[in-house]
Amino acid sequence: MTRPDGTPDPGAPGATDEEAYEAEFAEESPVAPEADAVAEGAGLTADEIDVEGELVDDAADSAGAGGVGGDTAADGGLQAQLDERTADLQRVSAEFANYRRRMDRERTASIEQAKAKVLAELLPVVDDLDRARDHGDLAEGPLKAFADKMVALLASQGVEQFGDEGDAFDPNVHEAVQDESEGGEPVLGTVLRKGYRMGERTLRTAMVIVR
Repeated sequence: MTRPDGTPDPGAPGATDEEAYEAEFAEESPVAPEADAVAEGAGLTADEIDVEGELVDDAADSAGAGGVGGDTAADGGLQAQLDERTADLQRVSAEFANYRRRMDRERTASIEQAKAKVLAELLPVVDDLDRARDHGDLAEGPLKAFADKMVALLASQGVEQFGDEGDAFDPNVHEAVQDESEGGEPVLGTVLRKGYRMGERTLRTAMVIVR
């Protein structure tokens, strides 16, 4: 006697031992009826189906491992790109810093050069005031006040006189119009025109007679 699903009923009267065994195996087998149908059509047993299932699981695990490796390689590539971009940014920043410092130096030099040019234009006026002082014209009055303001202006800009009688002769800052020296170390004799400097910059050389 059989059940509604077509399997033998082991408890039915008259069931053979073979039919009872097949019914018990069907109840205990983990393979679904659909799998049984596929296995029967393909000529596979239940054990072979389990083996195929294990192979599929192994392939899935291998694919998962490959995905992890791919992610690691992708992360390495992104890190390399990040390092390259960081190096480029550092190089550009250094170049900009050097450019800014160079521009600052050039701007400062231009300002100093313009200032020196203006102050050098004032030196002939200072020469006239010195001659007026030698003649006693700056003892008092408005001209004395003007001369004092001019001296204060030059001093505020760091302008200094140089070239006094008896100083050692230096061809870099002294212009000798006559040489009366007789060997040895030449020194300044008569100073025909004072020299002026602003810091390390010479505004005008001193015109002297060397002895």
